Amino acid sequence: MTPKKTQIVPRPPIVVIMGHIDHGKSTLLDYIRSTNIVATEAGGITQHISAYEAVHKNNDGKECKITFLDTPGHEAFKGMRARGAKVADIAVLVVSAEDGVKAQTIEAYKSIIEAKVPYIVAINKIDKPNANIEKTKQTLAEAEIYVEGYGGDIPWIAISAKTGQGIPELLDVMLLVAEMNELTGDESKPAEGVIIESRMDPKKGIVATLVITDGTLKKGAFVVAEGAMTPVRTIENFLGKPIDSATFSSPIRLTGWTAVPNVGDPFVTFEKKKDAEAHVAKVAVLKKTVVKDFLPVDGVLFPIILRADVAGSLEALEHEIGKLKHDRVILKIIQKGVGAISESDIKLAYGANKPAVIAFHTKADANAIDLASRNNIDIQKFDIIYKLTEWLEDEIKKRAPHIEMVEKLGEFKIIRYFSQQKELQVIGGAVLSGKIQNGVRFKILRRDVEIGEGKIVELQSQKIKVNEVPEGNECGLQVESKITLAERDVLIPYIIVKKQ
Repeated sequence: MTPKKTQIVPRPPIVVIMGHIDHGKSTLLDYIRSTNIVATEAGGITQHISAYEAVHKNNDGKECKITFLDTPGHEAFKGMRARGAKVADIAVLVVSAEDGVKAQTIEAYKSIIEAKVPYIVAINKIDKPNANIEKTKQTLAEAEIYVEGYGGDIPWIAISAKTGQGIPELLDVMLLVAEMNELTGDESKPAEGVIIESRMDPKKGIVATLVITDGTLKKGAFVVAEGAMTPVRTIENFLGKPIDSATFSSPIRLTGWTAVPNVGDPFVTFEKKKDAEAHVAKVAVLKKTVVKDFLPVDGVLFPIILRADVAGSLEALEHEIGKLKHDRVILKIIQKGVGAISESDIKLAYGANKPAVIAFHTKADANAIDLASRNNIDIQKFDIIYKLTEWLEDEIKKRAPHIEMVEKLGEFKIIRYFSQQKELQVIGGAVLSGKIQNGVRFKILRRDVEIGEGKIVELQSQKIKVNEVPEGNECGLQVESKITLAERDVLIPYIIVKKQ
């Protein structure tokens, strides 16, 4: 069989827009989408999408495609955003001309540097009255981001995502950077790329959005992402329209997966089903590791069953839950997934030790609700991440085992030994330090060595029953102990204090 000839050709750049949540990333993407996609097609986009293609004419008047990735701005999506930078060829770091560099700007910048991709700085919101481009460049330099004309060679463009000012120039620079990096792909190879979104659709089943980074995908192939697989029966482009094939830099949607693929997982393509299944099996063997929960001696395990609407949300929740630390409570997600809380989730909860069943931006199906009700299992529903973490923090405090600590009250020295009747003994002596209290237990020290314990049954001062005698006073005690006390023994009265 003659091997296929390679068909290496230039490919469109994949661009990721990054930066602080309030600095205009979404506005920029919306403007590019509304002005650089044919109006009739743009109007057909009815839901948020994680990637799309835009067309921009270069300096020669040639129409060039650019693929844009939309990565969430919330701090919780750190891992997802970092992987977004790794799949991209070019990154755009958006910085507000009003606010300058913020913590999320630095975080996004670090992700770009770690991914080793060329980047452009877009100074946004120049239409605002408080915009100060020079001051923004100064804050960038202070963060060791040196743009052209300000001590460095990083290209920058002043833009307004609201009015569109500077955006054609920004797209020009993207195409120029892409040309300088000589981006190419091989059309003859089976498609490979990255999963950028996945979710459970009640009607279609498991749906995933992919970006092809190399090769060509055709109907009839089989796509594998780690342990998830799907036959390629239909391919949808970013507009939701069915297409027969797709090649590099294209964002596409595939349905019918055997499991929900993880956001950021790489995917590969096989012509034959048995080859795809063999790859899935190989991944499963590599991932099969024994995980032990190392609990402190006085610790407890807090199991969590977690469901979310989309894979991106699930990853965000895992990131936030991972931040919750306690010396004696170990949080462990024992089951997670995309979609509604199911009957299997409740069955697992029934067998686990008081797990939290959490639904984020999703619901529970009827069977799950019925089973949970019959077994007194609460399903916690949340729409906001910080509300969920606040609830978990409260639960951790409730579940944390109390530590019993011995608190010393004082010291008492036996001066006189009066009588003994079985385990009851009558003694007299002085409180050397602290206090002595009726009803408490005490340790017995003989020549500074602990030899046993006992309990104060009655306490007298001046032959009057009292509850407490302070330091510097003499008193009489009736005590209960299996150890026969002796003069000059020292008693250490104590109480048990429970602390969280």
